[in-house]
Order: sequence, then C-alpha cells, then structure tokens
Amino acid sequence: MKNLRHDRLSSEFQKAVYEVISRRLRDRADGLSAIISVTGADVAPDLKTAKIYVSIFDPDEAKKNASFGIIKQNAGFIRHELAGMLRIRTVPALTFIPDGSMEYGAHIDEILDKLGKEQGDDK
Repeated sequence: MKNLRHDRLSSEFQKAVYEVISRRLRDRADGLSAIISVTGADVAPDLKTAKIYVSIFDPDEAKKNASFGIIKQNAGFIRHELAGMLRIRTVPALTFIPDGSMEYGAHIDEILDKLGKEQGDDK
C-alpha cells in the first residue's frame, strides 16, 4: 500500500522531470517533438529507481520515436538536473516508459467526432 509521502514524492518527481525536459533538455537537444508530457512517476520506496511515464504526441511516428530516444539517452542529464532541484539525499535511477494515453485520447476524439457527424447526417 502506498502512503501519502510516497504519493507526494512521485508527484514532485513528475513535475520536476517535466520541467527538466521542457526547459533544459529542449535547449540541449535538437529534434524533440513539440508536445511532450510526463503523465506519471512511480518512485520506489527505497528511492533507488523511478519509472517515469512519458507521452509524446507527434503525427510523424519517426520523430516521436526519435524524441523518446533522446529522452532515454539523456536520462543521466535529467537525473543530474533533478539532483539540483530536489532536496533529497539520493536521486533515483530513471527508467522512461512510453505512455500512449495522448494518442489514445486523440483516437477517441476522432471516433466521437465521426459519430457526431453521422448522427447529424441522419437528422
């Protein structure tokens, strides 16, 4: 069972990782997609590891995969930046996991729009 401290720490990691990616990594690495979102963070109770869920929305699949690769390659840089931002003794090793929730949401929106147009045609 997760406790309040763990939830708060995971939330802080999520915000901090997003800030590093959106500001510092974007300045350092060319070729990142325009819309990158950190959708979740799961920090281990011993603070040794953290799973960071990243969603990238880009119509070009190759650019999306390249952006995720850039984030994975710069995990050490992101961890180093987190060490300066967060007031914790140990910054966990970061594992980035792709999260397709943005694409799924866009797909559902398309389906709903199509259904709405079909119902509008029936009237």
